[in-house]
Amino acid sequence: MREAAPLLSVVSPATEPCGDSRAIRRVDPLTDPRWDARLAGCPGATFFHGAAWARVLAGTYGFDPLYFTVGGEAERLSALLPVMGVRSWLTGRRGISLPFTDACAPLAAEAETAGDLFAEALACARASGWNYLECRGGRALLGDPPASTSFLGHQLDLSPGESRLFAQTAESVRRAVRKAGQSGLTVEFSRDLAAVRVFYRLLGRTRKRHGLPAQPFRFFANIQRHILAQDQGCVVLARQGATPVAGAIFFHFAGTALYKFGASDERFQHLRANNRVMWEAIAWHVQKGFSRLDFGRTSLANAGLRRFKLGWGATEQPIDYVRYDVRAGAFTSGRDESSGWYNRLFRRLPVSLSRLAGALLYKHAA
Repeated sequence: MREAAPLLSVVSPATEPCGDSRAIRRVDPLTDPRWDARLAGCPGATFFHGAAWARVLAGTYGFDPLYFTVGGEAERLSALLPVMGVRSWLTGRRGISLPFTDACAPLAAEAETAGDLFAEALACARASGWNYLECRGGRALLGDPPASTSFLGHQLDLSPGESRLFAQTAESVRRAVRKAGQSGLTVEFSRDLAAVRVFYRLLGRTRKRHGLPAQPFRFFANIQRHILAQDQGCVVLARQGATPVAGAIFFHFAGTALYKFGASDERFQHLRANNRVMWEAIAWHVQKGFSRLDFGRTSLANAGLRRFKLGWGATEQPIDYVRYDVRAGAFTSGRDESSGWYNRLFRRLPVSLSRLAGALLYKHAA
């Protein structure tokens, strides 16, 4: 993989040439009104490559969008490596493709093109003083370097329809869905901020149970503003009477629904509300013509979440991250930071303090 000449500056106008004859450009999707239309012609594009997610990340945490592309301003994209520049006095400078994203592989038909995009990003990394550049997916396109961290992804083909999809679930899942259906739960679909606030209260309890801080509410407010309100996703809530007991947030892109966040009140676990939310969401997306449900990322150590996703009949595939240490000039290893000593601390903290910690820390964690 060849390296490109360093960029002159880490600050660019909306679109700036970034290479030589390879016609690689650095683009800010936040200032390109045609970004999603141009992205639509790029094979393999996902929700996370789109402008809405870039707006959420930049608007919530102040990350700098640096998207390396092949394709002129008026053309559809033929290749893309999206990167957010993270500047933190606590954890240092780095480039991530993309922060708080399950997987966001480079988009390129050939490994050589992906390598050229990565080389341009590395030139930007050196000019920006980044410690490392991380890609969340696409390891094969980058020449199969060692994975820094590995996860599992799960996909469910929705084309068989509701009856066959229900029949192919695990027996334990079918029992749970039937039990939830007999418990008097009601399920609603929404895109408004009030529903997001209800979900966020459930999320605080869930994150505490898992020993993790809750993301800041402004993150979810931006999700509602830039994604849900733009008809690119929905909130699904289950209630027992007037009491919210479980919920999930899904994103939508090109016929694929993405399960991004789930939450529940453990005091109502016996109602199997999580199963009811997921089944109603599957059925709803089938009726709306979606062809696939992406269950997102699962940590290798999270056997319970893996069983939950496989129980719906999803297929499993690895998601490998790669990290290039700019100062060492080599790919290096990382770790899955969803578990550690801090889990015990956050399990003990009141939800209010956990939210405060999340508001302070998530920008630095990226």
